[in-house]
Amino acid sequence: MRELGRREPDKPLKVLAFDEARFGLINWHRKRYCPQGFRPPYIVRRAYKWTYLYAAVEPTTGESFCLYLPGMDGECLQSFLDQLSEAYRNDHLVLVLDGAPSHRSEEIVRPENISFLGLPAYSPELDPVERWFQEFRRELSNKTFETVELLQEALSQALRPYWEGSACLRRLTGFSWWVEAVDAL
Repeated sequence: MRELGRREPDKPLKVLAFDEARFGLINWHRKRYCPQGFRPPYIVRRAYKWTYLYAAVEPTTGESFCLYLPGMDGECLQSFLDQLSEAYRNDHLVLVLDGAPSHRSEEIVRPENISFLGLPAYSPELDPVERWFQEFRRELSNKTFETVELLQEALSQALRPYWEGSACLRRLTGFSWWVEAVDAL
């Protein structure tokens, strides 16, 4: 990890957890309270349209950078990396990501101020962003949306408390082992 940060010693180092999640018009069902003897009403919508939320989080400070993109491929990841690089042009970023095929694509041109650090295979529990995505899915469960734009609007409303108060995101994603490892750098 220290070697990744040596590319640009004059820039501060930020370690960000990264992942993307698919949100679509097919809704999730969760348990609901209902009077005894009654079945809770569920609305089911089967429309196969999605949006992808790309998110990078710094669990030690609660900072985040999110972007809606139309797919989960190398081209969309490249677009996210370019915009992330521009947003943090004064920092050197270590992006901790899983081994999804788009993350390993040969087409990806890594910006100068970004280094990659891969997670072990089949270990989503190690990625703090996954915990954040669980909160969004819980927030949007048992709801239906007519269009992807309305879904993105609801997702943005769910994101708002985390953007306005970084302490909320820090509590959710700041795993003790992550914070200790970053502080040791």
